[in-house]
Amino acid sequence: MSDRDPGGISRRRLLGSAAALAGAALAPGLFLVQAHPDGGADAGARWGLLVDTNRCRRDCRACVDACREENGWPAADNAGGDIHWIRKVDLQPAEADGPGHSAPVMCQHCAEPPCVSVCPTRASFRRADGIVLVDKHRCIGCRYCMVACPFHARAFVHAPVDERSPNHPRGKGTVESCTLCVHRIDRGEAPACVARCAEAGHAALVFGDLNDPDSEIRHALRERSAEALRPDLALDAGVRYHGLS
Repeated sequence: MSDRDPGGISRRRLLGSAAALAGAALAPGLFLVQAHPDGGADAGARWGLLVDTNRCRRDCRACVDACREENGWPAADNAGGDIHWIRKVDLQPAEADGPGHSAPVMCQHCAEPPCVSVCPTRASFRRADGIVLVDKHRCIGCRYCMVACPFHARAFVHAPVDERSPNHPRGKGTVESCTLCVHRIDRGEAPACVARCAEAGHAALVFGDLNDPDSEIRHALRERSAEALRPDLALDAGVRYHGLS
């Protein structure tokens, strides 16, 4: 039996991992989750995504819907609908007569994340395995990280949160963004967007350990040229895109 699931995650790299999240009560009936930088993180791994823009259909929102359902952020027609953890964008070709592409853009989980550098309370942090997160207990809603992020990948929660997914803490006055579905990774599963894209038959998203030469994502990167968004910023993004040029 294979030790990989359809999303390409190597289960053997996750054996022995502890749970990454520990609950903390803030008020009666309100619970947030304390995300510890080292809890559950494999320091030898660097989790990343490969987005194949040639496989990504313009009219498909499977990844967006999966992310929203998994993590509980609101649809655009609901209160607080300016929230997005992942969004589909039209990417302009490098050459004027080249084909255009549609692709998802989310937190790029940079090795040198500007959001972490500017955070005055250290609420923004990078786990040992490369996942960039927000500690909601430290976040004061200053939004410096939103200004610093060149990918517009973070959102501020303006409205009260009446319904919450058990998979992720949400609260008014805090900043949030894609977590790569860290709760799924820590139990040996691929992010929800990757799984849903595969179910839809597109397989435009490949997930895995960038440090593991035998991982599915490393095999894919050897076969397909890929680049980061805004490579000029030298952020060493964990999300790579194939077919941009």
